[in-house]
Amino acid sequence: MINVHKINLILLLSFGLLTCKKSYGQQANITVLQDQKFEQLLSEKRKINSSITINDRYKIQIFNGDSENSKKILMEFKRENKNLDATIVFSTPIYKVWIGNFKTRIDAEKNLTDLKKKYPNAFLIKPNK
Repeated sequence: MINVHKINLILLLSFGLLTCKKSYGQQANITVLQDQKFEQLLSEKRKINSSITINDRYKIQIFNGDSENSKKILMEFKRENKNLDATIVFSTPIYKVWIGNFKTRIDAEKNLTDLKKKYPNAFLIKPNK
């Protein structure tokens, strides 16, 4: 009985070793084809992610009020200032237009002095998550 178990075990190990020796790992060249719309979607997602507020960043609020006026202010600002990021944030019941994503307070204050010429009610904020 013990010999039968030993023989079965030896046969099973031999079979396992032979099949492992004959098998090959997976090898293939993969070519990924993706739609151009996917790249557009990724770039839009990156824009959205960059506008999400972060605790250690400063922003400048140039307007707060209703939806229509905030959209007008935002479009006007984007036409005139292509180098600064701008977004609309909704905080019940008003819409706010926030400018920039400044790492330091000094950078934000420099831009604030320039923006106050056109938007006298602009002020510096440090939003929470």
